[in-house]
Amino acid sequence: MKRQVLLFVSLLSFGPVFGQVSYSIPEEMSRASLVGNIAQDLGLEIKRLISGKAKIYSRNSDQYIELNRERGVLLIKERIDREALCTEKALCALDFQILLENPMEFYTVTVQIIDINDNAPTFEKSEMNFKISESAATGAKFDLERAVDLDVGINDLQKYELKPTENFGLKLHSNPDGQKNVEMVLLKPLDREKQEQISLVLTAVDGGEPQMSGTMQIFITVLDVNDNAPVFTQKTYKATVTENSPKGTVVATVTASDADQGSNSKITYSITNTLDNVRKMFYVNEENGQVSLIETIDFEKSKRFQINLRANDDGGLTDSCKLIVDVLDVNDNKPEINIMSKSTVISEDAKLNMVVTMINTEDLDSGDNGNCNINTNIPFLVSSTSNNFFSIVTDSDLDRERASEYNITVTCSDEGVPSLSSSVTLTLQISDVNDNAPVFERSSYEAYIVENNTPGLSIFTVKATDTDWNQNARVSYILEDSSVNGVPVSSYVSVSADSGVIHAVRSFDYEQIKDFYFSVKAQDGGSPPLSSNVTVKIMIQDQNDNPPQVLYPVQTGGSLVAEMVPRSADVGYLVTKVVAVDVDSGQNAWLSYKLQKATDRALFEVGLQNGEIRTIRQVTDKDAVKQRLTVIVEDNGQPSRSATVIVNVAVADSFPEVLSEFTELTHDKEYNDNLTFYLVLALAVVSFLFVTCLVVIISIKIYRWRQSRILYHSNLPVIPYYPPRYSDTLGTGTLPHVYNYEVCRTTDSRKSDCKFGRAGSQNVLIMDPSSTGTMQRIQSEKSILDEPDSPIEITNHKKVKQTI
Repeated sequence: MKRQVLLFVSLLSFGPVFGQVSYSIPEEMSRASLVGNIAQDLGLEIKRLISGKAKIYSRNSDQYIELNRERGVLLIKERIDREALCTEKALCALDFQILLENPMEFYTVTVQIIDINDNAPTFEKSEMNFKISESAATGAKFDLERAVDLDVGINDLQKYELKPTENFGLKLHSNPDGQKNVEMVLLKPLDREKQEQISLVLTAVDGGEPQMSGTMQIFITVLDVNDNAPVFTQKTYKATVTENSPKGTVVATVTASDADQGSNSKITYSITNTLDNVRKMFYVNEENGQVSLIETIDFEKSKRFQINLRANDDGGLTDSCKLIVDVLDVNDNKPEINIMSKSTVISEDAKLNMVVTMINTEDLDSGDNGNCNINTNIPFLVSSTSNNFFSIVTDSDLDRERASEYNITVTCSDEGVPSLSSSVTLTLQISDVNDNAPVFERSSYEAYIVENNTPGLSIFTVKATDTDWNQNARVSYILEDSSVNGVPVSSYVSVSADSGVIHAVRSFDYEQIKDFYFSVKAQDGGSPPLSSNVTVKIMIQDQNDNPPQVLYPVQTGGSLVAEMVPRSADVGYLVTKVVAVDVDSGQNAWLSYKLQKATDRALFEVGLQNGEIRTIRQVTDKDAVKQRLTVIVEDNGQPSRSATVIVNVAVADSFPEVLSEFTELTHDKEYNDNLTFYLVLALAVVSFLFVTCLVVIISIKIYRWRQSRILYHSNLPVIPYYPPRYSDTLGTGTLPHVYNYEVCRTTDSRKSDCKFGRAGSQNVLIMDPSSTGTMQRIQSEKSILDEPDSPIEITNHKKVKQTI
C-alpha cells in the first residue's frame, strides 16, 4: 500500500486546533485494513484521543473509514468501490474531520482512493448492424459504439481489435476530453455477390494487469450503391442550459446533409452515448435533429454533458458529431448547517471567548457559501475558524440571574441572488454560581410587642431573598451575638433559622426596658456562603399593669398628719395637693383625682387634673375641726387602676385647739379599733408574756453590764455614731427627700441619746398618741405647695422628728 501524509496545523488564539492529513489507499481493501497511524501523523498521544473522545465527523466518509482510539489508527470499515463512490471523478478522495473535546480540536483528513483494474471494458450493445453499399469506396468510415471502462488511468480502455480484418480495419480518434472514438474503415471494396452478410467481432482491451476485455458483434449487410454519406455541418456543437429548465426545453439543433438523392439522402438522427445518463436526460428528434430535455437537470449532479450524435442515411452511410452542453447554476440550494460539537450547559463564570459550539456549512451551489450569524442581544458571537467552519464563543460575562437559558439561532446565508439561508436553534443552559448574597426586603425592621407577653410568642418575621438557584439560594437566618444592657440578646429573642420568625424568649416589662436593637444575619447555602445583615428594633408597648403611687401626702403608720386650714380661709383656699405618679406611659399614666368621701363634701373639692384640694365655700365656726377626706387617684388605662389616700384636715386657728381634738380622736379611734384584739390576745398569752418579759429583761441587764466592763478596760476613744441617710423609697424626684439624723453619745453606759431635726417646708401636723409632753417649734419656709405655715411636732423621750 502506498501512503502519502500531508499535515498542516494552525493554532488559533481562542478557537480549536485545525490541521490536515492526506493518505492514499487502493480500492477494494478488506475490512480492518490499516489506512494510517493518525495519532503519529498528527503528533497526538493515544491518551489524548481517548480523553478527548476522538471521533470522525463526515456526511458519508464515516461509513467507509473508522477510528480506533486505543491504537490511534484509521481502519477500513467497509469495502470501498472507487467506481461506485466517484462516478465522474478521475481523482477520488474521502474527506472527513477528526474531532476532539476538552478542549475542542479538529483535523481534516483526506483519503485518496487509488484505482485498481477491477472492471472490464463493456459495450452498451452486444451487437451492431450496418447496411453498406457494395459501391462504398475504400477508406469509407463507419462509426462504432465505444466501449466504456469504469477504471481510470492505465486500467482504462487502451485499444480496440477487429477480427477478421479481411475487408475492414479500425481507426481511433482521440478527443480533447481524453476519450477515444473508434471507426471501422473499409480497406477493400465489398462485393455483395461474393458475400452479402459479413460478421465481425470488435474487442475492447484495457491496460491493466491482468488485461481485461469486452466484445461486441458487428453484422454487415452489403447493399447496392449508396456512395455519399451524411455530413454534419460541425464536428462539435456547443450549447448551454439552465438547471431546473422544464422538460421539453430545446437545447440545440444539429444538421447533417447527404449529396445522394431519393431514399439514400434521407437522414435519421440518433444519440449514441453509452453507459451514462445522457439518454435519460436528452432526446433528439430523428427527423430534424432538435435536442431537447426529457428530465430536469440538476447542476449539483452534473455540470456538463457530452452528447454523441449520429446521422444515418437509408443507404447505411453515417456521420457523427458531438454536442457539448454546459449547465448554468441557479441558486436553488440553501446552505446546510451541520453541528460538529456543542455544549448544552455552561457555567455563568465562563471565561470570554470560550467555545460552546462548532458548526460546518455546505452549499451545493457554486461560488462562495456566504457567512453565518446569530441572533443579537445575547452574549455570544460567531467566529470563522477556517473555510466553512465556524465557532460560537462567549462574547461577554454571563449572569444566570439575568438569563438562565439562551436560544441561539444560527443563520447561514449564501451569496446568491436572491440569497438563500437556513437556520438552526441551539438551547444553552447557564449553570449557577454562588455570586449573590441574600438581600433583605427592608434596610431595617421595627417590630412592636406588648409587655407581659407570653415567652415564645412570635414577634415579627424578617425575610431575605437570594437570586441564585437551588442550594445557593437557600437562606438561613442567624441571630448575631450582641448584648442588651449587659445581657446577651439571645436571652431576649430567638430567630427561626428556616423561616426568619423572631420569637420572644422572655416576658418583657416596659418599665424595665422600652426598646432594644439586635442584628440578624441571612446566609445562603453556597460554598463559600454569602451573607448580609439587617438591624431589627423591638419596641415594647406599655400595658396598664401599674396602679398610681401616691407620693404626697405620705401615709404614716402610727402618727396622724393633718393639713391646717384657718377659719378665716376664703373660697378657693389651697389646703394641700395630692401628688401621685404612674410608672406606666402614655394614657396609662394620665391621672385624674376625685373626692371619694369627705366629712363635709360641701366644704372641699379636688382638682381633676392637678390633685389640688381647695375650699369651695367660706369656712365658718360651725365647721368641725376634724375633717377627713378620701381621695381616689385613677389612671386612664383600660381597665383603669386606682389608689386612694386619706387626707386629714384641721379647721382651726390655733394649735392647742387642734392638738386636743386630734389627741382625743386618736385615743378613741385606737381604743375602738383594738379593744377586741387586746381582749382576745390577753386571754391567750398573758401567762406566756409575763415569763418572756422577765427573761428578756434579765438578759439585757447582763449583756449591758458585760459590755460596759469591756469598754472600761479597752481604753478606746469615744466614736460618735452616724446612721445612714434614708430617702423616700419611690425615688421619683417629685418631692424633697426626707433626711433623719440621729446622733448618739456615751461615756460609759450609753444611757443618754439625742435626736435632732430641722423644720419641714410645709404646714404639717404630726401627732403621737402615746406622748405625754409637747414641744413646739415653728419655722417658716417655702413648701412645694407654696403655702407657709408653722409645723407642730409632739415628741417623747426628748426626741425631735423632722418630716420634709
